[in-house]
Amino acid sequence: MKCPRIDVDLRKIRHNTRTIVERLKVGGIRVSAVTKAVCGHPAIAQAMLDGGAQGLAEARLSNVRRLRQVGMTCPITLIRTPMLSQVDDVVQFCEASYNTEVTVIEALAVAALQQNKVHGIILMVEMGDQREGIMPQDIGHMAQQVVDMPGVVLKGIGANFACLSGIAPTAAKMQALSILAIDVEKQSGPSLDTVSGGNSVNLPWAFGARITGRINDLRVGEAILLGVDPITGNQIGGMFRDAFTLVAEVIETDTICARQPMNCADPTLATIRLVPATSETTRIILAIGYQDTDAAGLSMPSGNTLIGATSDHLVVGAKDTALCVGSEMQFNMNYGALMRAMAAPDILTILHDDRPDQNTHHHQGPSKHLALV
Repeated sequence: MKCPRIDVDLRKIRHNTRTIVERLKVGGIRVSAVTKAVCGHPAIAQAMLDGGAQGLAEARLSNVRRLRQVGMTCPITLIRTPMLSQVDDVVQFCEASYNTEVTVIEALAVAALQQNKVHGIILMVEMGDQREGIMPQDIGHMAQQVVDMPGVVLKGIGANFACLSGIAPTAAKMQALSILAIDVEKQSGPSLDTVSGGNSVNLPWAFGARITGRINDLRVGEAILLGVDPITGNQIGGMFRDAFTLVAEVIETDTICARQPMNCADPTLATIRLVPATSETTRIILAIGYQDTDAAGLSMPSGNTLIGATSDHLVVGAKDTALCVGSEMQFNMNYGALMRAMAAPDILTILHDDRPDQNTHHHQGPSKHLALV
């Protein structure tokens, strides 16, 4: 099979989604499945929907277009503040968007009126992450402006955690967000459909919370795709960590570059002498590098050690003497490595088990099964 590639087990993605959906349902929290790490891959998005996600969440409009182009009609929310230059397309392709700027909301309203639509607005509140958001003391005034604006509707509020500053969500933070939601409703009038407490890092709180307050939505991507707690990296009980496998091909073995001692003042420098490997560890070079993924985010197979990487090469110390030129090596990835690998043009995405289980929910209309895109 061709390399490099990512083998995707859609059955495991459906399972991970279903596990989270069922656990959060107890607390009245629904799941918006985030597809940005997989570049809006339609089949992977469909697996999340089949697992029970109530809709999709995306950060890039190009990914939303990809989903719509194959006929996906489920609700999609843009979770990054829209660019002014893209407001027409945001209204066309997304039911709602997260916002922090009045200027942008006004432009969305104009675009919505022109398209004879009403666009949903979710206001992002700054709760300590310092990435983006409206200050809590200003959220009521901003909400009232949205309510008074034709073409848009105030759908809810949301917050973000552990993205920029690493500030983790706490029960106190979630309670504060719930209180803000109640205050916004009292000040601006309409009941909020969505109070989004954050992302995958909120799961430990949500799984353990006896009272979730007004929080009724989480934007979950990493936990579904990789089955881990983003903060600790620990596996979430009952979930798969290997829904995605990066496969690279060996292009060289058994060669070590040894540098002779050199005088940095010598303009000719020292020559590089090639010598055969003399240790028990075989040096393996694979045809993948920083241009394809985050090498530091790869989990080495048992018995192997990451030596280093360049833009085009991954160098691994291997105990397996059976590896030869043309052999394949498999890696698990963290979230950063997965994002870069899915976006890399030279890495193929191969789907496995792309038929939904029985008793799943189809949001796709007549086309239930999606082929590789």
